Amino acid sequence: MFVLQLVRNFFQVFELVLIIYALLSWFPNASESALAKMVQRIVEPFLSLFRKIPLQFGGLDFTVMFALLVLSVVERFVLQFLVQFI
Repeated sequence: MFVLQLVRNFFQVFELVLIIYALLSWFPNASESALAKMVQRIVEPFLSLFRKIPLQFGGLDFTVMFALLVLSVVERFVLQFLVQFI
């Protein structure tokens, strides 16, 4: 059970960091703060997987939303896989 909770917490924290990344994009000059730079270093490698997919429509970028959806699906698969072995 501890492992399941640990994995669930990891995914929740990463989802929160993705949401913070999206919110920081709404504020001018926020990307220059130390917090934003740390968040970018954490999130950009994951988001770069989805940048190749055309997810920009009408001036809006849905990459973070798509990444959250994929992360949620991966979380479910990982947790189901772990439940089988624990």
